Amino acid sequence: MKPSGKRPSRKISGNQRAALVVAASVVLAVLAIVGVVYTVAYIVGDPDSGNVGSGTETVRNIDNEGSTVELPDWIDVELLPVNEFSRPGEPTDEIVGIVIHYVGNPGTSAMANRNYFAGLAQSGATYASSNFIVGLDGEVIECVPLGEVAYCSNNRNHDTISIECCHPDETGEFTDETYDSLIKLCRYLVEIYDIKPENVIRHYDVTGKLCPLFYVEHEDAWADLVTDIFS
Repeated sequence: MKPSGKRPSRKISGNQRAALVVAASVVLAVLAIVGVVYTVAYIVGDPDSGNVGSGTETVRNIDNEGSTVELPDWIDVELLPVNEFSRPGEPTDEIVGIVIHYVGNPGTSAMANRNYFAGLAQSGATYASSNFIVGLDGEVIECVPLGEVAYCSNNRNHDTISIECCHPDETGEFTDETYDSLIKLCRYLVEIYDIKPENVIRHYDVTGKLCPLFYVEHEDAWADLVTDIFS
């Protein structure tokens, strides 16, 4: 018999069609879940890693003229995720000063305080952050980039750079390593923004809060600190 030249038809039963629909739905659902997981990880980071949400992909540090500032390699950039509670992403006004703080939580590390700020994106417990944190061993972490507002100095958030400092005990006195790195960081910022000695201030000078505690209770120590920055 001469072949007709037509391919034989293959009919799909109702049961087979239903099975194919279910399989396709399962595949699409899995792909959607994977996409959500990767998106969340990209935005807020992995909480188990201790480095929640770097938020570095759209960030640049800028001076008062809007030019990009290249940070020295002794500053560890660990930026917070952009969020309502600790990094609003708002541009600052012209920077005219530096505000020094202490963390108020004796013995805690710079990274622990940084991660607390980052966690506020999820907890919404309060509004708090800082541009920089100086650790007990002198490490310096940038949490909010230069040119962006940090929630640290109340009505001076928009025209100052905030620096939180760790301390080993309740007195609030900084370790030698913390002190030396703070002086180094302030000198770097003073040069970039042409900040005058009278504009390096304490949180206390903004609101009357006893922060940084040791340098509020010991005015001579505070005067020495400012002198060391500009000497």
